[in-house]
Amino acid sequence: MKGFVWLLLLAGAVQGAAAQRVLGLDSCRALALRNNKQLAISELQLDVASNMRKSARTKYLPRVSAVGTYMYNSRELSILNDGQKRALSGIGTTATSGLAGSLHGFGAGLTTEQKAALDEALKVFGTTTDQAMGNLGAQVSGLASALNAEGQKVVDAFRTDTRNIFAGAVMLTQPLFMGGSIVAMNKMARLGEQMAASGIDAKRQQTVYNADNAYWTIVSLRHKQRLAESYLKLVSRLDADVQKMIREGVATRSEGLSVKVKVNEAQMSLTQVGDGLALARMLLCQICGLPLDTDIVLADEGADSLAIDEAGAHGGAAEAMQNRPELQMLRSTVDISRQATNLLKAGRLPQVALMGGYSFSNPNVFNGFQNKFGGVWSVGVMVRVPIWNWGDVGYKVKAAKAATAMASLELAEAQEGVELQVSQESFKVGEADRKLALARASAEQAEENLRSANLGFREGVIQSTTVMEAQTAWLKAQSQKIDAEIEVKLSRLGLRKALGTLYD
Repeated sequence: MKGFVWLLLLAGAVQGAAAQRVLGLDSCRALALRNNKQLAISELQLDVASNMRKSARTKYLPRVSAVGTYMYNSRELSILNDGQKRALSGIGTTATSGLAGSLHGFGAGLTTEQKAALDEALKVFGTTTDQAMGNLGAQVSGLASALNAEGQKVVDAFRTDTRNIFAGAVMLTQPLFMGGSIVAMNKMARLGEQMAASGIDAKRQQTVYNADNAYWTIVSLRHKQRLAESYLKLVSRLDADVQKMIREGVATRSEGLSVKVKVNEAQMSLTQVGDGLALARMLLCQICGLPLDTDIVLADEGADSLAIDEAGAHGGAAEAMQNRPELQMLRSTVDISRQATNLLKAGRLPQVALMGGYSFSNPNVFNGFQNKFGGVWSVGVMVRVPIWNWGDVGYKVKAAKAATAMASLELAEAQEGVELQVSQESFKVGEADRKLALARASAEQAEENLRSANLGFREGVIQSTTVMEAQTAWLKAQSQKIDAEIEVKLSRLGLRKALGTLYD
């Protein structure tokens, strides 16, 4: 039965260890960079800027477009009026009406002797006067019908039939000179992409900075928690010794109460440090994109002392001017403002474009009016020259130049601020190194003082108050040492951020 209980306890311990997640500084940075939503937004902004740059490049290339239309009209266009149509349709009747009347008058005006003589003459042809007149009348009637048909053909040929109209065109436009607007637009797109990339770099450095701050805060609090636990053990042991001495009559009740107060203070400090540590772990989980209740353990929590990079971070304002993404973004802003001015200046320069295309319609008039599709190719050059706009472009150019001047002043101010920040961070690094050296010396002295006090108390030559003072001095020295080590870490971190090399 005891063996079974031990197995259950061992299994619980293994599961508890497995539930914990051990993270190093590099792991925290990687998680923070992978799960930071603002960084993801910046990456999407870079994708937008990249596509805008590609879009701007297409402005150099020819544009091809097609258009098609259909229109129904209630009436068709007519080139001939109604009188002309009737005249052309009856042109044969009109032309032969006089000839038919003449023939009729000729036959009716002959005397009997004339008609008999004409009949005698026509015997040679095997016909008579009446038959000849009838044949001539028939021929005149046929001529009238033929002429009427030809006139109707002319009327039909002039018919437009524009009630149903189909039309379309395919056009090609190639910009030749747009006053420099396309060049300025492409430069602005490239600068926008560079600005988005600098924005990503800035977000990455800020994310790493936040992750490192949270990491070293947890390490500091964990060391202080261990220190508080050690201090609680010290004062608890002293309390136990004083209580024995009170029972033996070699210590007063007042001394015992003073030690009890120290024990309570140590317990309170331990509780406060534990609460702060829990909140700091939650903050780091949030930065790393982990659930807030994730049980994480940091790799540097268990170290007795923190490893200090003695070389530290080095660099000056010149390096920061080149590396700081914030300054790069401001430089891009100034350059974009200048290109915006060039884009506005293009509004008062001529624009030249080559145009070509193929247009077609049904009906078409390329070979008279035809009810079928017909088209034509065309090539030309379009030139647009602004003449007068009441100074609109000039005012806009002046406004753009003022915006450029403001951006330049903001850049100069930011450079001054960065230079000051680098100087301040460099001073903090030196100050932190000096504090650490003093804190280490104080910790060693406090350790020796506490050892001597405990030895003297056990020998009975030192009072409990002296031991408590030595314990308090030891606690303060150890706490200052931890703070100094963390300050060295954070000061180097701040200097690298000021130099713009934090993510390198």
